[in-house]
Amino acid sequence: MRITIEVCVDSVESALGAIRGGADRLELCGNLGLGGGTTPSLGLFKAARDAAPDGIPIMVMVRPRAGDFLYTDSEITVMQEDIRAFKAAGASGVVLGVLHKDGRIDTTRTRLLAEEATPMQVCFHRAIDMSSQDILSAHFDVSRISQITRILTSGQVPSASSPAALPTLRTLLRNASRMPASAKVLVGSGVNAHTVEPLLAELLPCGLREVHLSGGGWVPSDMEFRRDGMGMGVCGDGEWGVWRTSEEKVRAVRELVDKAWLEYVEREEAVDK
Repeated sequence: MRITIEVCVDSVESALGAIRGGADRLELCGNLGLGGGTTPSLGLFKAARDAAPDGIPIMVMVRPRAGDFLYTDSEITVMQEDIRAFKAAGASGVVLGVLHKDGRIDTTRTRLLAEEATPMQVCFHRAIDMSSQDILSAHFDVSRISQITRILTSGQVPSASSPAALPTLRTLLRNASRMPASAKVLVGSGVNAHTVEPLLAELLPCGLREVHLSGGGWVPSDMEFRRDGMGMGVCGDGEWGVWRTSEEKVRAVRELVDKAWLEYVEREEAVDK
């Protein structure tokens, strides 16, 4: 056994880089550099699926737009259609989340989508971090939807590695470990080679077994001609850049995670003796 590393990517190039760096599972999105990612095209999924080695699960983001997680009826219909398409194309699972206008988990619509996804895996994404509910009640509500496999959370703060997140994540992981039917906890946001060691030191004893990261950033485009004063509204580095996952960044986290896990197992075995 080892700690599962999930890497979110939005291109075939990033998918392959993440796998070479040691990713165990991919979350495939569109537009990762813009608002956290949206539903990728079916073409991107098929190309990534065909390029990835056998045995690498690909979870597909189902999010029809950037912004909040309060969806109209027509947007829910779009999400259902996307789930059907990705299921037929062989996705391992989907990543989704729906909230009410008051910020509570919309269990009715989330269940509708999760049932559409059966028998695929379903991850409830960081909409849980945007919820008005505390993390335990939100996790409880999500776990009542039997099709939900896991939740992705940063502990309801911007970065999972921040001191403010750790008490919440410790409580959540311990609570989830006592609930056999609960959704597993995938910790992500702000996870990198500088933050992962203290995060693991705090959370491995509480049951953390999966981490999520992008390992990405904007890299300069190879485009040579750039018309002065023109852009497509992205602004900043993304205007003339391409979002890419760094194989080296993923590998650095992989090495640190494997080292921390080995040391944790050795300590636990020593205690048992």
